[in-house]
Amino acid sequence: MPRRVLGGLIQAAAPLTDPSVPIERIRQAAIDAHIPFIEEAGRRGVQILGLQEVFNGPYFCPSQDPHWYDLAEPVPGPTTDLMAQYAKKYRMAMVVPVYEREQAGVYYNTAAVYDADGAYLGKYRKYHIPHTSGFWEKYFFKPGNLGYPVFKTQFATIGVYICYDRHFPEGARLLGLGGAEIVFNPSATVAGLSQYLWKLEQPAHAVANGYFMACSNRVGEEAPWNIGRFYGSSYFVDPRGTFLAIGSEDKDELVAAEMDLDLIEEVRRVWQFYRDRRPESYGAMVEQLP
Repeated sequence: MPRRVLGGLIQAAAPLTDPSVPIERIRQAAIDAHIPFIEEAGRRGVQILGLQEVFNGPYFCPSQDPHWYDLAEPVPGPTTDLMAQYAKKYRMAMVVPVYEREQAGVYYNTAAVYDADGAYLGKYRKYHIPHTSGFWEKYFFKPGNLGYPVFKTQFATIGVYICYDRHFPEGARLLGLGGAEIVFNPSATVAGLSQYLWKLEQPAHAVANGYFMACSNRVGEEAPWNIGRFYGSSYFVDPRGTFLAIGSEDKDELVAAEMDLDLIEEVRRVWQFYRDRRPESYGAMVEQLP
Protein backbone atom coordinates (compact mmCIF):
# COMPACT_ATOMS: atom_id res chain seq x y z
CA MET A 1 0.00 0.00 0.00
CA PRO A 2 1.49 3.41 -0.96
CA ARG A 3 2.74 5.56 1.90
CA ARG A 4 1.82 9.13 1.11
CA VAL A 5 2.11 11.88 3.71
CA LEU A 6 0.84 15.45 3.44
CA GLY A 7 3.33 17.78 5.07
CA GLY A 8 2.97 21.44 5.96
CA LEU A 9 5.28 24.32 6.84
CA ILE A 10 4.29 27.72 8.24
CA GLN A 11 6.31 30.82 7.43
CA ALA A 12 5.35 34.04 9.18
CA ALA A 13 6.63 37.44 10.24
CA ALA A 14 6.98 38.25 13.93
CA PRO A 15 4.15 40.68 14.81
CA LEU A 16 5.95 42.30 17.78
CA THR A 17 9.71 42.78 18.16
CA ASP A 18 10.01 45.88 20.36
CA PRO A 19 12.13 45.00 23.44
CA SER A 20 10.15 47.51 25.53
CA VAL A 21 6.95 45.45 25.09
CA PRO A 22 6.35 42.83 27.79
CA ILE A 23 7.60 39.41 26.77
CA GLU A 24 4.22 37.77 27.35
CA ARG A 25 2.59 40.12 24.84
CA ILE A 26 5.32 39.39 22.29
CA ARG A 27 4.95 35.63 22.78
CA GLN A 28 1.18 35.71 22.54
CA ALA A 29 1.21 37.86 19.40
CA ALA A 30 3.53 35.37 17.67
CA ILE A 31 1.38 32.42 18.69
CA ASP A 32 -1.79 34.24 17.58
CA ALA A 33 -0.21 34.86 14.16
CA HIS A 34 0.35 31.13 13.71
CA ILE A 35 -3.01 29.80 14.92
CA PRO A 36 -4.94 30.58 11.69
CA PHE A 37 -2.33 28.71 9.65
CA ILE A 38 -2.32 25.77 12.07
CA GLU A 39 -6.10 25.60 11.70
CA GLU A 40 -5.79 25.88 7.91
CA ALA A 41 -3.34 22.97 7.99
CA GLY A 42 -5.83 20.96 9.99
CA ARG A 43 -8.65 21.70 7.56
CA ARG A 44 -6.46 20.76 4.59
CA GLY A 45 -5.55 17.41 6.12
CA VAL A 46 -1.88 18.11 6.80
CA GLN A 47 -0.48 15.12 8.69
CA ILE A 48 2.89 16.51 9.83
CA LEU A 49 3.29 20.26 10.39
CA GLY A 50 6.55 22.12 10.98
CA LEU A 51 6.80 25.59 12.52
CA GLN A 52 9.71 28.01 12.04
CA GLU A 53 12.71 28.47 14.34
CA VAL A 54 11.69 30.00 17.74
CA PHE A 55 8.22 30.42 16.26
CA ASN A 56 6.78 32.07 19.39
CA GLY A 57 8.87 35.24 19.18
CA PRO A 58 11.23 37.31 17.06
CA TYR A 59 14.74 36.23 16.09
CA PHE A 60 16.33 38.19 18.96
CA CYS A 61 19.92 36.98 18.50
CA PRO A 62 21.24 40.20 16.88
CA SER A 63 20.79 41.60 20.40
CA GLN A 64 22.76 40.89 23.53
CA ASP A 65 19.92 42.08 25.72
CA PRO A 66 19.27 39.67 28.64
CA HIS A 67 15.62 40.78 28.49
CA TRP A 68 15.11 38.05 25.87
CA TYR A 69 16.00 35.27 28.29
CA ASP A 70 12.48 35.75 29.62
CA LEU A 71 11.08 34.34 26.37
CA ALA A 72 12.50 30.92 27.31
CA GLU A 73 10.32 28.29 28.96
CA PRO A 74 10.53 24.59 29.85
CA VAL A 75 9.99 21.96 27.16
CA PRO A 76 7.42 20.55 27.52
CA GLY A 77 5.94 23.82 28.77
CA PRO A 78 3.05 26.24 28.22
CA THR A 79 3.61 26.93 24.52
CA THR A 80 4.37 23.35 23.50
CA ASP A 81 1.46 22.07 25.60
CA LEU A 82 -0.84 24.41 23.68
CA MET A 83 0.50 23.10 20.37
CA ALA A 84 -0.08 19.54 21.60
CA GLN A 85 -3.77 20.39 21.90
CA TYR A 86 -3.87 21.44 18.25
CA ALA A 87 -1.97 18.31 17.24
CA LYS A 88 -4.61 16.19 18.96
CA LYS A 89 -7.52 18.26 17.64
CA TYR A 90 -6.45 17.87 14.01
CA ARG A 91 -4.78 14.45 14.25
CA MET A 92 -1.59 16.11 13.03
CA ALA A 93 1.98 15.48 14.20
CA MET A 94 3.87 18.72 14.87
CA VAL A 95 7.44 20.03 15.08
CA VAL A 96 7.38 22.97 17.51
CA PRO A 97 10.60 25.04 17.78
CA VAL A 98 10.84 27.27 20.87
CA TYR A 99 13.40 28.87 23.16
CA GLU A 100 13.97 26.38 25.98
CA ARG A 101 14.97 27.05 29.57
CA GLU A 102 16.30 23.89 31.19
CA GLN A 103 17.27 25.60 34.45
CA ALA A 104 18.41 29.03 35.58
CA GLY A 105 21.13 30.17 33.22
CA VAL A 106 20.89 27.18 30.86
CA TYR A 107 19.03 27.77 27.59
CA TYR A 108 18.70 25.89 24.31
CA ASN A 109 17.33 26.42 20.81
CA THR A 110 14.93 23.48 20.83
CA ALA A 111 12.23 21.77 18.79
CA ALA A 112 9.63 19.64 20.55
CA VAL A 113 7.95 16.88 18.55
CA TYR A 114 4.34 15.79 19.09
CA ASP A 115 2.45 12.90 17.56
CA ALA A 116 -1.02 13.13 16.04
CA ASP A 117 -2.66 12.14 19.33
CA GLY A 118 -0.94 15.02 21.15
CA ALA A 119 1.64 12.73 22.77
CA TYR A 120 5.06 14.28 23.40
CA LEU A 121 7.69 12.23 21.56
CA GLY A 122 10.80 14.14 22.59
CA LYS A 123 12.95 17.08 21.50
CA TYR A 124 16.01 18.07 19.52
CA ARG A 125 18.41 20.77 20.66
CA LYS A 126 20.31 22.73 18.00
CA TYR A 127 23.94 21.61 17.98
CA HIS A 128 25.78 24.11 15.81
CA ILE A 129 25.60 27.59 17.32
CA PRO A 130 27.01 30.56 15.36
CA HIS A 131 28.57 33.55 17.07
CA THR A 132 29.24 36.47 14.76
CA SER A 133 27.92 39.97 14.11
CA GLY A 134 24.14 39.77 13.79
CA PHE A 135 24.06 36.17 15.01
CA TRP A 136 25.14 36.27 18.66
CA GLU A 137 23.51 32.93 19.32
CA LYS A 138 26.11 31.65 21.80
CA TYR A 139 25.05 34.50 24.05
CA PHE A 140 21.58 32.92 24.24
CA PHE A 141 21.93 29.22 23.41
CA LYS A 142 24.02 26.39 24.79
CA PRO A 143 24.97 23.81 22.10
CA GLY A 144 22.71 20.77 22.01
CA ASN A 145 23.43 17.66 24.04
CA LEU A 146 20.74 15.14 23.06
CA GLY A 147 22.35 13.67 19.96
CA TYR A 148 20.41 13.39 16.70
CA PRO A 149 17.21 11.59 17.65
CA VAL A 150 14.47 10.46 15.29
CA PHE A 151 10.81 10.36 16.20
CA LYS A 152 8.31 7.74 15.04
CA THR A 153 5.06 9.56 14.38
CA GLN A 154 1.92 7.84 13.17
CA PHE A 155 2.70 8.92 9.61
CA ALA A 156 6.50 8.86 9.21
CA THR A 157 9.78 8.73 11.09
CA ILE A 158 11.12 12.26 11.29
CA GLY A 159 14.24 14.09 12.38
CA VAL A 160 15.01 17.73 13.13
CA TYR A 161 17.98 19.89 12.20
CA ILE A 162 17.76 23.60 13.14
CA CYS A 163 18.89 26.53 10.97
CA TYR A 164 22.74 26.79 11.12
CA ASP A 165 22.90 23.00 11.52
CA ARG A 166 22.13 22.78 7.82
CA HIS A 167 25.70 23.77 6.93
CA PHE A 168 27.04 20.56 8.50
CA PRO A 169 26.57 17.26 6.65
CA GLU A 170 27.57 15.05 9.58
CA GLY A 171 24.37 15.39 11.60
CA ALA A 172 22.27 15.15 8.44
CA ARG A 173 23.85 11.76 7.74
CA LEU A 174 23.30 10.58 11.32
CA LEU A 175 19.60 11.39 11.02
CA GLY A 176 19.42 9.21 7.94
CA LEU A 177 21.31 6.39 9.62
CA GLY A 178 18.85 6.67 12.50
CA GLY A 179 15.94 6.02 10.16
CA ALA A 180 14.60 9.50 9.40
CA GLU A 181 12.29 9.61 6.38
CA ILE A 182 11.63 13.35 6.61
CA VAL A 183 13.99 15.89 8.19
CA PHE A 184 12.52 19.22 9.27
CA ASN A 185 14.84 22.24 9.27
CA PRO A 186 13.18 25.26 10.94
CA SER A 187 15.22 28.38 10.25
CA ALA A 188 15.51 32.14 10.66
CA THR A 189 17.78 33.23 7.84
CA VAL A 190 18.13 36.56 6.05
CA ALA A 191 18.98 37.56 2.51
CA GLY A 192 22.67 38.07 1.83
CA LEU A 193 25.70 35.89 2.38
CA SER A 194 24.05 32.46 2.55
CA GLN A 195 20.83 32.86 0.55
CA TYR A 196 22.24 30.99 -2.44
CA LEU A 197 22.93 28.05 -0.12
CA TRP A 198 19.28 27.83 0.96
CA LYS A 199 18.26 25.83 -2.11
CA LEU A 200 21.60 24.06 -2.46
CA GLU A 201 22.62 22.47 0.84
CA GLN A 202 19.35 20.93 1.93
CA PRO A 203 18.50 19.29 -1.40
CA ALA A 204 22.07 17.95 -1.24
CA HIS A 205 21.33 16.44 2.20
CA ALA A 206 18.14 14.92 0.79
CA VAL A 207 19.99 13.33 -2.12
CA ALA A 208 23.04 12.20 -0.13
CA ASN A 209 20.85 10.54 2.48
CA GLY A 210 17.83 9.43 0.48
CA TYR A 211 15.13 11.21 2.48
CA PHE A 212 12.77 14.17 2.25
CA MET A 213 13.55 17.56 3.74
CA ALA A 214 11.04 20.15 4.95
CA CYS A 215 12.70 23.54 5.29
CA SER A 216 10.98 26.57 6.81
CA ASN A 217 12.07 30.20 7.09
CA ARG A 218 10.34 33.28 8.45
CA VAL A 219 9.53 36.42 6.44
CA GLY A 220 9.79 40.19 6.93
CA GLU A 221 12.21 42.49 8.75
CA GLU A 222 12.55 42.78 12.51
CA ALA A 223 13.27 46.10 14.19
CA PRO A 224 15.18 47.32 16.09
CA TRP A 225 17.92 45.02 14.80
CA ASN A 226 17.23 45.28 11.05
CA ILE A 227 19.89 42.73 10.16
CA GLY A 228 18.18 41.98 6.86
CA ARG A 229 15.09 40.57 5.22
CA PHE A 230 13.91 37.10 6.15
CA TYR A 231 13.18 35.72 2.71
CA GLY A 232 10.71 32.90 3.39
CA SER A 233 11.00 30.44 0.48
CA SER A 234 10.03 27.52 2.71
CA TYR A 235 10.00 24.28 0.76
CA PHE A 236 9.77 20.51 0.55
CA VAL A 237 12.37 18.55 -1.43
CA ASP A 238 12.41 14.84 -2.23
CA PRO A 239 15.27 12.28 -2.21
CA ARG A 240 16.05 13.08 -5.85
CA GLY A 241 16.46 16.78 -5.08
CA THR A 242 13.16 17.71 -6.72
CA PHE A 243 11.31 20.64 -5.14
CA LEU A 244 7.72 19.65 -4.34
CA ALA A 245 6.46 23.03 -3.10
CA ILE A 246 8.10 26.42 -2.47
CA GLY A 247 6.72 29.36 -0.53
CA SER A 248 6.92 33.03 -1.44
CA GLU A 249 9.70 35.32 -0.23
CA ASP A 250 7.43 37.79 1.54
CA LYS A 251 4.06 36.32 2.56
CA ASP A 252 2.79 34.69 5.73
CA GLU A 253 1.51 31.35 4.48
CA LEU A 254 1.13 27.62 4.81
CA VAL A 255 3.27 25.65 2.35
CA ALA A 256 2.06 22.08 1.81
CA ALA A 257 3.23 19.12 -0.24
CA GLU A 258 2.45 15.43 -0.56
CA MET A 259 5.43 13.14 -0.04
CA ASP A 260 5.51 9.60 -1.42
CA LEU A 261 7.63 7.79 1.17
CA ASP A 262 7.97 4.76 -1.11
CA LEU A 263 10.31 6.92 -3.17
CA ILE A 264 12.94 6.56 -0.42
CA GLU A 265 13.37 2.84 -1.07
CA GLU A 266 13.25 3.37 -4.82
CA VAL A 267 16.02 5.97 -4.72
CA ARG A 268 18.20 4.03 -2.29
CA ARG A 269 18.11 0.96 -4.53
CA VAL A 270 19.71 3.06 -7.26
CA TRP A 271 22.07 5.20 -5.19
CA GLN A 272 23.60 2.83 -2.64
CA PHE A 273 25.25 5.48 -0.49
CA TYR A 274 24.52 3.61 2.74
CA ARG A 275 25.83 0.29 1.44
CA ASP A 276 29.01 1.88 0.10
CA ARG A 277 29.91 3.87 3.19
CA ARG A 278 33.38 3.25 4.69
CA PRO A 279 32.96 4.27 8.35
CA GLU A 280 36.24 2.60 9.31
CA SER A 281 38.02 5.27 7.26
CA TYR A 282 36.28 8.28 8.81
CA GLY A 283 37.98 8.34 12.22
CA ALA A 284 39.84 11.55 11.48
CA MET A 285 36.52 13.39 11.23
CA VAL A 286 36.06 13.24 15.00
CA GLU A 287 39.63 14.13 15.88
CA GLN A 288 40.65 17.67 16.75
CA LEU A 289 42.87 18.20 13.72
CA PRO A 290 45.03 21.36 13.36
